[in-house]
Amino acid sequence: MSNFSDITTIILAGGLGTRIRKLVSDRPKVLAEIKGKPFIFHLLNQLASLNVKEVIISTGYMADEVEKALGPNYNGLKLQYSKEEKPLGTAGALRLASVRINSPECLIMNGDSFVEFELDALCSFHRKKNAGITMVVKKIDDIKRFGVVELNSNNEIIRFVEKGSLVGKGFVNAGVYLMERELINTIPLKMPCSLEYDFFPMKVSKSLFAHEVSGRFIDIGTHESFYEANKFFETIKL
Repeated sequence: MSNFSDITTIILAGGLGTRIRKLVSDRPKVLAEIKGKPFIFHLLNQLASLNVKEVIISTGYMADEVEKALGPNYNGLKLQYSKEEKPLGTAGALRLASVRINSPECLIMNGDSFVEFELDALCSFHRKKNAGITMVVKKIDDIKRFGVVELNSNNEIIRFVEKGSLVGKGFVNAGVYLMERELINTIPLKMPCSLEYDFFPMKVSKSLFAHEVSGRFIDIGTHESFYEANKFFETIKL
């Protein structure tokens, strides 16, 4: 495909938000209010700015509330929904949603993090490397709260290191992936199945690449980062 904006996007929005449950006890994590609007609205506004046309929202916990908040269209985006009837993990949820993908490649976004990236640059990198999966990574100064992604000189991912194992600077998974649709069909049928802990480690040294970005990055996985996100989006224009 020559038109990158025709790539189907999936937002993984089924998480329970266990670590911030006290802050968002009445709603799913993707509907947590950040700077006056549900967090997922910021992701959708970013996709609209990238000229994406079609988005699949993969839902689970309080799925009906997500669909009610968003409806069939948002900011020029056509929205579809793929609902987990039981927890499948991020990889299982992706496989369930894959029947709705209308492009050879699929852009996948975690529903609880935000990173600035250029879709054209990501797609061009992915195709140049002939990658099966390209993960957007960000180099940060303090990695202790995150799992670490280790790369070789060709930007291939060679190892994942569990969070808390290392300190200092390093590359972290920024929660955006470009994946060949045919690879999604290789996701194990054992459920639940996690992208980060089950599927991606299986693909190390098997056309799994990292695309580094310099844009700003935040997640809402802890109380501290949740509060930081309000300040973060004051500086983001979408």
